[in-house]
Amino acid sequence: MFRFGIEHEVAFIRADGQFADFANTSFAELAQLVAALPLYPEDYPALHVGDAGIRKKRWYVEGVERFDEAGQLCAFDAKGIEIRTTPQPTIHAALAELHQSYGRLSEVAHAAGFRPIALAFHPVRTEYCYHPPLNSYERQLHQIEPEYQTEHVPMLTFGPDFNLSWSDLGPHEVIDLGRKLTAYSPAIVPFSFNAPFYAGQLWEGLSVRTAIRTGLRPAVRVYLEDEADLIASRPLLTKLARRPQEVGRVEFKACDSCGDFTLYAGLLALLKGLALDRSLPERATTPDALAHQQAARAGLANPSIANQAATLLKAATQALHGDPDVALLQPLAEALARRTCPAQVLRDATMARGRIDLLGGDS
Repeated sequence: MFRFGIEHEVAFIRADGQFADFANTSFAELAQLVAALPLYPEDYPALHVGDAGIRKKRWYVEGVERFDEAGQLCAFDAKGIEIRTTPQPTIHAALAELHQSYGRLSEVAHAAGFRPIALAFHPVRTEYCYHPPLNSYERQLHQIEPEYQTEHVPMLTFGPDFNLSWSDLGPHEVIDLGRKLTAYSPAIVPFSFNAPFYAGQLWEGLSVRTAIRTGLRPAVRVYLEDEADLIASRPLLTKLARRPQEVGRVEFKACDSCGDFTLYAGLLALLKGLALDRSLPERATTPDALAHQQAARAGLANPSIANQAATLLKAATQALHGDPDVALLQPLAEALARRTCPAQVLRDATMARGRIDLLGGDS
């Protein structure tokens, strides 16, 4: 039996037209939006809350936690709000919940003067710096935990995590699936590319997020029950599950955030098909940064990337034969035929206007 979930990071435009970020928007401002949204007690313990209690709902403020010298949470630099769905038995159910949660967030945000925007990389800022600088406790934390060493990168990026688990898989098979998806990630992510801006200008390609992020951050994360099954790698492919419901979860983390949720459905169906497939041989424990950077520039217009994407679609289509979810691959097939992605629409609109229009990227 499969289970599916989606985590979708939402960026905002402020009422004054600025892109909301850690420099102009406080944790308290975004926390007020979350406070206005409902709590579903039945979601737990399936959803992770965490020690700080920030993740109490299906929506929570995303960003960087700051600690004092005693290790107590003392500040939080916010970048946006993440929506997460509860684990669902079907892709359609996960998408339905995401649509509902996004709609609720949009209503609350608009009322508070924030407008959600579909974009995968900060259009103006090029770096996040710790202010104040890391103290001794935080520096020690960064030395111990590899995740903290690159936490500055996602402060500028927005992307979904596509979660799936399959009860038929044991720990070694789950790891194998994680390595398989990592190997083929450069041909999966171009369907979602949605980051064509950098430092207030049109970037040379389609996803500056992918070009900067991949290699430092994982393409896939796998959650396991037994510490003995963990694999040493950087970035981390495997991680110890925090609760029984998390055991066996495969989390695809490399796609760009975009406003077209039908693409999300297609990408989840593609991941499901690749999980069922037994024909594709490639495996990798860490993502190929160079391959991702090449994909980030040309996307599906790159013949090699397009050919590999076609191979993946064919394999997934065959693996899903007789499964209704095969129909969800159609938007990906159409994007491949047109050699396009959401970023191309933004590029074309920017070139036509002669300027970046962030409000044109509203999701």
